[in-house]
Amino acid sequence: MTGFLFELAFLLAAPVWLLMIFAPGWRGTERVAASPLTVLPLLALWAVLAAPVMPEMWAAVSSPDIDTFRELTALPQGAGAIWAQILAWDLLLGQWMYREARRLAVSPLLMGPLLLLTILLSPIALPLFLAARSWTNRVTDQLPSSTSR
Repeated sequence: MTGFLFELAFLLAAPVWLLMIFAPGWRGTERVAASPLTVLPLLALWAVLAAPVMPEMWAAVSSPDIDTFRELTALPQGAGAIWAQILAWDLLLGQWMYREARRLAVSPLLMGPLLLLTILLSPIALPLFLAARSWTNRVTDQLPSSTSR
């Protein structure tokens, strides 16, 4: 059962990622990406997985050390809960990146790969996105402003 819940976690996040990557201009995608409620199914799954290992989880987060954390991740429910939590936070991060990219008119051809990288390795994708965002802001600031007639 825990293996199924582990796999279900990604399936719960995948539709939002697919919309942001493959249908970035669709109005429905913008509505979905604007909602923080997209992570609620993942957080509910986290609760189901975390409940049986809450004492171990509490020990790992209240007094962090590598051995206690390793013991938590050795438990199937512990690893599953951490996976669901990572997916939830990565999804929120991806939604923010998507909305920022839309606001700044960053090309979907750049954002698609960046969002895919966010799914896989968000600690690499976020700095790349922040660099692209900074560059876009600089370029936008240097454009001559339109004048009213």
